Amino acid sequence: GRRAPPGEAVTAPAPAPTPEALAALGPPPRLSVIVAVRDQLEMNRLFLESLRASTEGTHELIVVDNGSTDGSRELFEAAGARVIANGGNYSYPRCQNQGAALARGEWLAFLNNDLLLPRGWDSQLLEAMAEHGLDVASPCGLESAEDPAVTRRLHRRWNRIKYAVLAILGTRRAALRLMPRLMYGNLDRFAAARRARLRHRVKEGFVGCCVVQSRRALELLGPWDERVQAGDFDLYLRSKQRSLERGDIRPCHVALDVYVHHYVRLTLRGSRAPFLDADRLVSLDDKWGRETAARLLAMRAPD
Repeated sequence: GRRAPPGEAVTAPAPAPTPEALAALGPPPRLSVIVAVRDQLEMNRLFLESLRASTEGTHELIVVDNGSTDGSRELFEAAGARVIANGGNYSYPRCQNQGAALARGEWLAFLNNDLLLPRGWDSQLLEAMAEHGLDVASPCGLESAEDPAVTRRLHRRWNRIKYAVLAILGTRRAALRLMPRLMYGNLDRFAAARRARLRHRVKEGFVGCCVVQSRRALELLGPWDERVQAGDFDLYLRSKQRSLERGDIRPCHVALDVYVHHYVRLTLRGSRAPFLDADRLVSLDDKWGRETAARLLAMRAPD
């Protein structure tokens, strides 16, 4: 099909909260955490528990619920989250824009629901971003550590543990809790040891399960492009393109001293309904062109 302009993001307009509604919520938080969910109740319970225990700064939780039927929406509502109840399953970038339209925070954190967070993850990530003048960044994790060899070791260890536990216990709550204990012993201590060793080290790139943006980044780069399901890749490419063409923002980087645990595709084992907006989605290559996307990705600083 016809290639879409790579520099543009396409999104349907979303109604902004009224001033009265915003005033009723009190002072804006430092961080707006935005997460899209569809069922996966046990994972959502674990995520909520981790977010509450580990986030240091003032924050709000905005949940985009894509038609959950297992009590997930009610779980988040009871926890005080601001819940957007969709009537069905929508694409990743559309959900991010829905959440961003309601966000009041100075910083916006777009998180997967299958994450475990170490204590102080938010303060540490924002500290690293300030240190390096970043408006878009991710923590590191299984998908991207300080070098390819470490990433491979982490991935291999996680896969051995994950599939062994799945074979015995499935995805029940006990299994979800056991996997990271076997992987790290104690995630907080594991993350703290890495932080001591890699303090303020970053590398260019992104980890799609957790992306944090400043308000400035949202203004410069625009919203998530609702045509591209691979929204994390697209956001990185837009940040890279703008850094090269205008120089007013640095491309997305990974903070190597902040480590979050991602269950990595475990949530995809459940039933997955088709996206209701599937007819408007295009591939990354359709938008950017294979050569342009490959060129921009190849221009990342080496690990």
